[in-house]
Amino acid sequence: MSYLKKIITPQIYCLLIALSVSINVFAQAESAHYLDSIKVQLRKEWPKNRTINLVFHGHSVPSGYFKTPLVNTLQAYPFLAFKLIKEKYPYAVINVIITAIGGENSVSGQKRFKRDVLTHKPDVLFIDYALNDKVIGIKKSTKAMSKMIEAALKKNIKVILLTPSPHQSFNILDNHNPYEAYTNELIALAKKYNVGLVDSYHLFKQRVEAGHDVKEYMSQINHPNEAGHQIIADAIAQWF
Repeated sequence: MSYLKKIITPQIYCLLIALSVSINVFAQAESAHYLDSIKVQLRKEWPKNRTINLVFHGHSVPSGYFKTPLVNTLQAYPFLAFKLIKEKYPYAVINVIITAIGGENSVSGQKRFKRDVLTHKPDVLFIDYALNDKVIGIKKSTKAMSKMIEAALKKNIKVILLTPSPHQSFNILDNHNPYEAYTNELIALAKKYNVGLVDSYHLFKQRVEAGHDVKEYMSQINHPNEAGHQIIADAIAQWF
């Protein structure tokens, strides 16, 4: 103990306290207030209102692919969420913009981020890549996701990350399912950057734990059907 007193100077002690505080501020944004500034805009009536851009960036699921090559745009979660949001904000002018590409991972999505995403000036940006990022690995996924989040935050864009929807090749109740790692990665990123999170993975997992078959929510092995998309859309709408 006396040795520690000698090496822990007042300066080091203050540094340790500062580090402790900085670690504790890492927290995921709360759904109740994260979009407060957007909700204020959504409540405004003409002529004081303005167009609100909701941009959905990612892979085939937000693109609207059901049983490939069928694309059910209006039954996919971006437009199902749009319907719920519009019901709550009848005076709002809202654009739903899809920048997602079927089969893409976050590394590819990050390369075209400035050109294809920021150019739309999103008010709220949803990023959904985890289902495909298993191919590139956690390290590359984290790096690409971090770059996109940081670029968006520099533009004061509200960011909401999405954990993966089910893939029937992997048992969602198996804690060693590789998608558990990607879910944890996104939870950690949401906390690190204090952005929003829609935890699709655990929403589906809860339903399977309650006795439902994951096939009830799927149109093919890796794409949700409308019921599956509605689960995600309901969770998105809660942020508004």
